[in-house]
Amino acid sequence: MNISKEKGVIFIIYAEDQDKSKAFYQKVLESRPTLDVPGMTEFKLNEYAVLGIMPEEGIYRVLEGKIPHPNEASKKPRCEIYIYVDDPDKYLDRLVEAGGTYISEGKIRSWGDCVSYGSDLDGHILAFAKIVNC
Repeated sequence: MNISKEKGVIFIIYAEDQDKSKAFYQKVLESRPTLDVPGMTEFKLNEYAVLGIMPEEGIYRVLEGKIPHPNEASKKPRCEIYIYVDDPDKYLDRLVEAGGTYISEGKIRSWGDCVSYGSDLDGHILAFAKIVNC
């Protein structure tokens, strides 16, 4: 597979409220969106990865109603965003301060990473990880 180095990969999550989700991720990631228009907000995570936020109603319309409406699963985990950071618990603290839900503080997991867990306003799981010991 040849992934475009110009565009990379965009991971898109569905949000009940795009503006609230944007404000949440601005606080957690300590960055501003690289794109913010009605129907899509994007945060550049690194050189090749972007986190997109799309309203639940928007994706339902884009796919012409041929999927179950995403609001039927609102507030339930639908994905995990696993981000390598320098201090997992610092990110978890910001997640909670921004209105997210605390799940677990950073600890060494069976696969060797130190990971803390929380969830965003829509129930998506955020894992903040680092390779070295906590």
